[in-house]
Amino acid sequence: MSTQQAQPSGSPGRYQRSVVGLVTSLVVTVVAIVGMLYFMGAFRSDFEIEPEAVDYVETVQSAQQAGLTPIYPATLPKGWIATGVDVTPGDDPVFMVRMLTDDGKFAAVRQEDASATALLSQWVDENVEPADDYAVPSDVPAPVAREWEGYSDSGGDAAYVAEVGDETVLVFGSAPAKDLRALVDALVTTPVG
Repeated sequence: MSTQQAQPSGSPGRYQRSVVGLVTSLVVTVVAIVGMLYFMGAFRSDFEIEPEAVDYVETVQSAQQAGLTPIYPATLPKGWIATGVDVTPGDDPVFMVRMLTDDGKFAAVRQEDASATALLSQWVDENVEPADDYAVPSDVPAPVAREWEGYSDSGGDAAYVAEVGDETVLVFGSAPAKDLRALVDALVTTPVG
């Protein structure tokens, strides 16, 4: 025969619930999580995340095989990496290559059937100011465009725009203007072999 007494329904068991108990358990949980995060980070000397390079030339080749004529840098300056490529096929194709310079500054080339004003507003700043225009040097063989309009914004970004056929090409970023001009010089439409 059992000597245990049945608990009346609705009454607490041996564990007494209280606000102090709830707060104590929350504090213990937070301290454990903070301790775990500290322990995980204590053995890391560098919290910097290195961006991954992508093979933009492979994407250029695929775009060319699909009938597009992307404008892209034949080569990147030493230390630069391509970090992304966007291709939107269709009636109004878009092609864009995003890069980081050897100093970690952003640069990009965007090709789209849109006005220069629309591209500048969307990708650089709504309030860009005209800057020095750029003419590709005569020793650069067959540039995609010889004359480029220059722009800048109050945040230090620069941009160069040219009309190529029915499309607008925008070279822009936080990279110095001289780096963007070197990028302009490297642009080609050459089929990738």
